Amino acid sequence: MNTETEQDGTAALAAATVRTERLDLVPLAVAHAAEMAEVLADPALHSFTGGAPLTERDLRARYERLTAGSPDPAVLWCNWVVRLRASGRLAGTVQATVTDGGRTAEVAWVTGTPWQGRGIAREAAEALVALLLDHGARTVVAHVHPDHTASAAVARAAGLAPTDEEQDGEVRWELRTP
Repeated sequence: MNTETEQDGTAALAAATVRTERLDLVPLAVAHAAEMAEVLADPALHSFTGGAPLTERDLRARYERLTAGSPDPAVLWCNWVVRLRASGRLAGTVQATVTDGGRTAEVAWVTGTPWQGRGIAREAAEALVALLLDHGARTVVAHVHPDHTASAAVARAAGLAPTDEEQDGEVRWELRTP
């Protein structure tokens, strides 16, 4: 596959809407900032990652940067909001930073506190990893705090396994395909 085709295929990844049994993963838009500010408002969501909830204004500015894309043409930022199809409400996000010509993706997920414990992060992460593999990823990586058992369970359900590597106090989880 030539580079231009690879880039076109990888760029299509960021624009994909993914449907699961209960969820729609919808490409992130600046317009999602108001609802996502409410979804992400619980300070407990930051207990393993640090920081604090962003205001709607700060989240809007962040989403403007994310939707503009990476300044590095070799890096693709893919961000989706997680919409509950039954209610139409947003419940979280999933994201992937894709490098190495689409062969490597680093993923992350967050589910708002009111929706935790319902399998939403698992379902969204499984769909995200499947999408990445379908688009040519051969290595999928996540970093999970060693005490964050719920996030570790999501990583495991999505097919990732813990490694012996740590970065910034988090365990590197990985899925490699031939």
